[in-house]
Amino acid sequence: MGYMLDHIGEPAMYEQMAEECTELAKAALKMARIIRNENPTPVTAAEAQDAIIEEFNDVVICAIELGYHSSPTIAKQKLERFKQRWKDFQDE
Repeated sequence: MGYMLDHIGEPAMYEQMAEECTELAKAALKMARIIRNENPTPVTAAEAQDAIIEEFNDVVICAIELGYHSSPTIAKQKLERFKQRWKDFQDE
């Protein structure tokens, strides 16, 4: 078990991970607003990028605490499925 998991328990660690996932999603949405320039935000692109990196790492830390790790094999397979889906969509 990880340090945080030992101190707050498994249910709270999952809640923490869910919260961090939500914060990562909000940071990504903020960057999309900046890129589109359709819905102004006071956040700069650099600030949005920093927030994405911070929240991404928070999610990774929570996952590691819970015993989850990235799998290069699964990631490669998933990327290939995404590529195929995007190709199929463009071919329509």
